[in-house]
Amino acid sequence: MSDADWSLGTRLAQALGREDAATGALIPPLHLSTTYARNAQHVYPAPYSYGRPDNPTVQHVEAMIASAEGAQEAMLFGSGMSAAVALFGTLEAGQRILAPRLMYWGLRNWLLQEAPRLGLQVDFVDMTDLASVQAAIAAKPTHLVWLETPANPTWEVCDIAAIAAASHAANARVAVDSTCATPVLTRPLSLGADVVMHSATKYLNGHSDVIAGVLCCAAKDAAWERAARLRTLQGMILGPMEAYLLLRGLRTLELRVRAACAGALELARRLSTHPALVDVLYPGLPQHPQHELAARQMQGGFGGMLSIRVNGGADAGLAALSHLKIWKRATSLGGVESLIEHRFSVEGPTSPCPADLLRLSVGLESVEDLYADLDGALLA
Repeated sequence: MSDADWSLGTRLAQALGREDAATGALIPPLHLSTTYARNAQHVYPAPYSYGRPDNPTVQHVEAMIASAEGAQEAMLFGSGMSAAVALFGTLEAGQRILAPRLMYWGLRNWLLQEAPRLGLQVDFVDMTDLASVQAAIAAKPTHLVWLETPANPTWEVCDIAAIAAASHAANARVAVDSTCATPVLTRPLSLGADVVMHSATKYLNGHSDVIAGVLCCAAKDAAWERAARLRTLQGMILGPMEAYLLLRGLRTLELRVRAACAGALELARRLSTHPALVDVLYPGLPQHPQHELAARQMQGGFGGMLSIRVNGGADAGLAALSHLKIWKRATSLGGVESLIEHRFSVEGPTSPCPADLLRLSVGLESVEDLYADLDGALLA
């Protein structure tokens, strides 16, 4: 039985089973050097020359993530934003991006404000409506279709396989932000996507102490090679210390994601009948509009993220936040601690996010404690 036959959890926990060749150490080494020695012939005897294009620790983590996603290769970046922007940078002026109407606000803002300055066309569409997506692709030449599923912060789910088929029929590539699904729940490349992006800051690291991003490819095509050149030329590679911490986080990824999924589902069920709420947004609930799709596309869980809409609007939601003790009022998601945030006030008046929405990232605390804290704050 080779390591390729191991389950995802085993591969990650074993860090691909790579003991240090020099010492036999079970914990992979941290390589901090920014430069490497040439031999007497003034050539590099190893594949490494300088820290900006490559690093052994970074490459080990990339191999772990590529294995998790079933990718041909993975590339680590200094943030999720830099990973996404590198992919968009492979496009030429005049080419078109099709993106979700609801998506991570930071990247949405980049597409609205910065992409046009590079000559890129950007159109937004409801990715949950396949007919609308097909019509948008057919309306004019499309070069990259960007998906996010489940989509932050309303947790809409789109059909990766169906959209990939429609996109490829029109010669468009498909990239999926799978940050909140993680490879534990969804592997977009197996559903037809060309590239997967993660904000590795979130679940892949899982300890709220690393900023990182990653791209994973189905094939090392010309666009992939262009993204690799951009990473080197623009100095976007992840630092080795951050990569080392990310490696540590990846080793417990499956356990953490499974636990967060279980906690989120139980909280969503309890909160769905709470008198202080008008809605609970979670793909694991039968009333969620894409529940059946999520059940097919997400294996073994529906994610650790949910949102609640508070009766009384933004003022009531903000008031509830002030009474919380366990839930931390903080940005980000996917850590071991549970976080909550009023997204509309973070994103600003142009946000498509409902003003009464609170976004919850379920951590590893007791579900009983988390619910009691929320219940008390909502009824205060």
